[in-house]
Amino acid sequence: MPRYALQVEYDGTPFAGWQWQEDQPSVQGAIEAALARLEPEVPRIAAAGRTDAGVHATGQVCHCDMARDWDPFRLSEALNYHLKPAPVAIRACARVDADWHARFSALERRYLFRILCRRAPATFAARQFWQVKHPLDVAAMRAGAAHLLGRHDFTTFRSVICQAKSPVKTMDAIEITQVQGLSGPEVEFRLRARSFLHNQVRSIVGTLERVGSGGWPPDRVKTALEARDRAACGPVSPPGGLYLTGVGYPVDPFAG
Repeated sequence: MPRYALQVEYDGTPFAGWQWQEDQPSVQGAIEAALARLEPEVPRIAAAGRTDAGVHATGQVCHCDMARDWDPFRLSEALNYHLKPAPVAIRACARVDADWHARFSALERRYLFRILCRRAPATFAARQFWQVKHPLDVAAMRAGAAHLLGRHDFTTFRSVICQAKSPVKTMDAIEITQVQGLSGPEVEFRLRARSFLHNQVRSIVGTLERVGSGGWPPDRVKTALEARDRAACGPVSPPGGLYLTGVGYPVDPFAG
């Protein structure tokens, strides 16, 4: 069966997450329903990462196995037609080898988290970021984030329901910048690692927000990390500000 890689963008607001669920809407379910309009016996699709309810993506990657030998462009066009009106789009499609896997072939995942800093309620895209009513000290947050770079036991920043076999992960990058967004000043967090624990990004951002607001000194992030205790973590940030922006592979299947 020909295998295809799909680059997927979605607004996670109306979904209970990526993963298929029998009684709730999911991104996986929306894509599989569209695939079933093209071929009735398409097997389950697999994704690079399972985003939670309310989490968005601009660069999620999944793969599907088809019975027909589809032209990748025609397949993406057909899927986008049948995905309407769900807020899901296939941005790119590529033929890949039969042993290529969206999850297991991946070398890294990249996430973006957006915080809007303003007192007035947001009227546009309110579920596309986390809104706080105070400015944030970017330099202090960078100092706190520096303690998280490298290989660590991230038990403190791991959900109690996380199913990963080990809490040890390597954080390759945490970049924090202030930008002027359409609705006002935003702080963007860009995190990169081979893989992440459940709720790890949201736990890290919620903790760094405490640093940026002056509630925590930067060194307390190091203390929390070394505690290896979920109770030492700061608050978990809401899902609406989180985006899976890209997945890295030895060879980019969508290049060219």
